[in-house]
Amino acid sequence: MVERIGSRVTGVAVGDRVAVPWLGYACGGCGYCVDGREALCESQVNTGYGIDGAHAEYAVAYASHVVCVPEGVSSRDAAPLTCAGVTTYKAIKVSGLRPTERAAIFGIGGLGHLALQYARIFGAVTVAVDVTEAKLALATELGADHTVNAAETDPVTAIRELGGADVAVVLAATPVVLEQAHAALRRGGRLVLVSLPKDNIMRLPVFETVLGGISVIGSIVGTRVDLAEVFHLHAAGRTKVDVEVRKLDEINDAISDVLAGRVTARVVFEP
Repeated sequence: MVERIGSRVTGVAVGDRVAVPWLGYACGGCGYCVDGREALCESQVNTGYGIDGAHAEYAVAYASHVVCVPEGVSSRDAAPLTCAGVTTYKAIKVSGLRPTERAAIFGIGGLGHLALQYARIFGAVTVAVDVTEAKLALATELGADHTVNAAETDPVTAIRELGGADVAVVLAATPVVLEQAHAALRRGGRLVLVSLPKDNIMRLPVFETVLGGISVIGSIVGTRVDLAEVFHLHAAGRTKVDVEVRKLDEINDAISDVLAGRVTARVVFEP
């Protein structure tokens, strides 16, 4: 909720509900901003990284880069949609996913459970891959056509038995998962990398990539337009957010639970 605005602010008023995204500011004048790819702006500043905020009761944001939250989207749901939602929605968009294609989502958690829903909205046959039964159960509840427990079954074999994936979106940060996702693709498939493994490396088989016509796509967070579309879909009842609500002063315990894998999807803090 906007409490105060600067003297030259237009388009945002006191009392408006707005989301403060990771893309806290972009220059608006470079080639990337002008052609609609502001998430690639080299002058961007990011919330919680270059701009203080998010884990506090109040934060200062650029009015030009907040996004209004429409009626029909609760503040509880808007928070994860502003991060996990817009990130995975953009990943599905840049994949070029088409109706009836097969989309494999590697990692069903805070991001993956939303990526799965966006893939279904785009008309895909969906395959949810994870190592936790609780997360696969969530995927089934959200309409996944197939689930694969990668702790018990080789996901490459399982997906190839289905015919292979046209699109594989990787949201798990283990390098072997990136390689499995690539190997599970059929000819002409697209590998979309979203997660960031700590060692910053994946092995890419060049022959299979070239001869199979495989595309490797990096996808970062979406734009303000993408986020507005995410909110519109949610307000229309097209998506659900799996979330735990905790008090702000429980933040350290919550982060420990996330790192230990004790949180199924997303945590939202209340002041």
